[in-house]
Parts: sequence; structure tokens; C-alpha cells
Amino acid sequence: MSEDKKHGIETLSLHAGHSIDESNSRAVPIYQTTSYVFRDTEHAGKLFGLEELGNIYTRIMNPTTDVIEKRIAALEGGVAGLAHASGQAAITSAILNISQSGDNIVSASQLYGGTYSLFKHTLPKLGIEVRFADAENPETFASLIDDKTRAIYGDTVGNPKLNIFPFKEISALAQKEKLPLIIDNTVTSPAICRPIEHGANVVINSLTKFIGGHGTSIGGIVIDAGNFDWGSGRFSQFTEPDESYHGLVHWDAFQAFPPAGGANIAYIMKMRLQLLRDMGNCAAPFNSFLHLQGVETLPLRMERHCENAMKVAKFLEKHDKVSWVNYPGLSDNTHHEAAQQYFEKNHFGALVGFGVKGGIEAGKKFIDNLQLFSHLANIGDAKSLAIHPATTTHQQLDEAEQRSTGVTPDFVRLSVGIESIQDLLSDLDQALNA
Repeated sequence: MSEDKKHGIETLSLHAGHSIDESNSRAVPIYQTTSYVFRDTEHAGKLFGLEELGNIYTRIMNPTTDVIEKRIAALEGGVAGLAHASGQAAITSAILNISQSGDNIVSASQLYGGTYSLFKHTLPKLGIEVRFADAENPETFASLIDDKTRAIYGDTVGNPKLNIFPFKEISALAQKEKLPLIIDNTVTSPAICRPIEHGANVVINSLTKFIGGHGTSIGGIVIDAGNFDWGSGRFSQFTEPDESYHGLVHWDAFQAFPPAGGANIAYIMKMRLQLLRDMGNCAAPFNSFLHLQGVETLPLRMERHCENAMKVAKFLEKHDKVSWVNYPGLSDNTHHEAAQQYFEKNHFGALVGFGVKGGIEAGKKFIDNLQLFSHLANIGDAKSLAIHPATTTHQQLDEAEQRSTGVTPDFVRLSVGIESIQDLLSDLDQALNA
């Protein structure tokens, strides 16, 4: 597909990043191989010397994975992507790519539980401090920044709190402080929100969730917006010689890389050449293929996800066994105005949170009586899912930490699927009344 004109998201989801090869296969082939034959010694030398882009070893690059990287980059409006074995791997790489022992990042506290644990417990063991700010009070971010801060981090939608990240305020702060803004866009996907359009410099997606869409394969991806100056002096890893790569200076080499059309791909290339090479957390080609099947229908599925979620939220609002409902699409929701500002087509996502009257025991009883909703630790499946976070995904956090992320004892989180809406409402009703 020609990339020289702007296509709609539905077209990009089907075609971006793929050119028909000599096999003439319409579907992206699965290149299930570890390594690739060089044409000759000159070709091999050019590949290793970065004079030419091409395949060397699947730990670093793979033709199937290359398509999902290019496709999601196109959907997000970035210049390049790097797929990983999981969303957690992608988040970890995004931070390690620009920070080291003694550095810190400033992050919103309203995070996916796995991210919160990584930031709270694991990164400090590596000497990287994470300072938590309240995304619902943007002014709390500025006071946490110092000369050792290397990034500002947040989720487009806090999971499970469902707050909307304050893009306008924090992107302005990031620009003022000359810091990259890193955003996890998993909960909305680029079909609903594109953070780069709102000031983000790096975007992360768990491919496991809505992009893959069918709960079959784990994966994650980091997208480089190509709009940040890594040569400002604050990031010595980009401006000093990399002795692990024959003295390569990443900013000099990749700030306008000719094989990539002159784009600034310094961030993603450093991640590929250093972290993916050394840590090996690469995507499997077969998983990349499955994620490509998912992304083809992403815009269509997200429309149905959002349509169903809105109807579920309105149904729960009126149910006498429900004490409260949290969904950004509801007009009286605290984050409704922000969601309208940043989300496409008045789509508000698939996640719905609510409180069951009777507290933790009532919440557990509700979960146990569901028949159509699956009880499991995931979101973004075409099938509807439910979980009681206080006793599962967030049980490792103390009560104060749980509440800071939006988890209360009565809280149930739904990931609303694409089933017939009447069937979903009937299942919720019978489980609440059981």
C-alpha cells in the first residue's frame, strides 16, 4: 500500500506496513525462522554496520513482526514501532531505554496494576525511582520533577479507575521541562484515542488486549512519535558513544535516518539495538501474525465494544442492586468532558466499573453467578469479561494503594464484549439478583 497519502483508520488497519512479496500472498506470511541468509559478505557488513536495514536474527527483527510494528505505528501516527513479547516487556523497555540507576520518572498513580507493581517495587531495585502524582490533580506533577527526572508517564485511561489522563496540562509541562511524555494507550487503542495528537512522545500498547482482540496471544508494542529531541543533553545514552555498538552515537545516527525516510527514530533504534539485542524480549512471529488478524477488525470491534458498554452503564445506573457506576460516557461522569475532548467519535471505551450493594461479599457473589461474562484477569477480548479487583488483580496492594488506583471493596470491573446486548444485560441482571 502506498504510504504517501493519508488513509482512514479502517484502511490502515487492513493494509499499513505490508507490501505483497514474491509469494503473492494476500495475507501477511508467518516467517517462522530464527535467522536469514545474507546475499554476500558485503550485504552482511552493511546490515551489521547499519548502512542498510534488513533482517539478521529474529530476536532483533522479523518480517512478520515488522508489519505489526509498521501498522500500529501508522495507526498511532508514529514513525516506528518495536514489538515485544508482552505489554509488560514493552513498558519496561520504554523506561529502561532512557533511564539508569540514580534517575527517576514521574508517573500518574492511576495505573494498570502490573505497571504499578513494576514502578513501585521492581524498578527501585534497579536504582530507578518512580514518583507518583495524581492524574486527577495535574498540578501535583511539577513539584516531583528534578534534574534526574527522565520521563513523565501515564495511562490514557487509568485501569481500573477510568480517569482520563490530563493531556493538555501534562504535555505542556513535559515540553517546558524538556521531558518525554510516555503514554500507555492500551485501554482505548488507537481506534479511540491517539495520544501523539495530544502531545505524547512515546506510546505503548498491550497487543494482548483490544488490538489482538481475541485473548489468544500475549504481546506489546512501543511506538516512537519521532517528535522528541534526544540530543538536548539530558539523555547522555543518546549523545555519548555506545561502546557495545562500536562507538555508535545514537542521536547522530538516527535523528534523521536516511533508510527510514529521514525520520527521527533514535528512541526506537536504540531500544532495538540495545535492549532487544541484550534482553531478548522479542515478539514471536506467530503471535505477531495473530495480532495482525486482530488489528484488521479493530475499528469495527471498538465501535461495538463502546456501543455495548454505554448500554451496560446506563442499565447498571438504574439497577437497585448497584450503588454507583463509573463510565466516562455517562454525562454526569467526572471525566466525561475530558473523554469528549480526547476520544474519537464519542466512543468512550469498553471498560465499566460499578459498586455492588453489600460490599466485598456481594461483589464476590455477583462474580460467581455470572454465566456469560467470563471471570478472568484480562481486558479487551471480543467476549465479555468481569473481575473483582480487590481480591484478585490488586490484592497485593494495601488499602490506601488500592483506593489510589480506584479499587474499593465493592468494585467490579467489566470489559464489555461484542455479544448481543440483551444477552449481556440479562446475565448482569440475573447475577445481581441471585
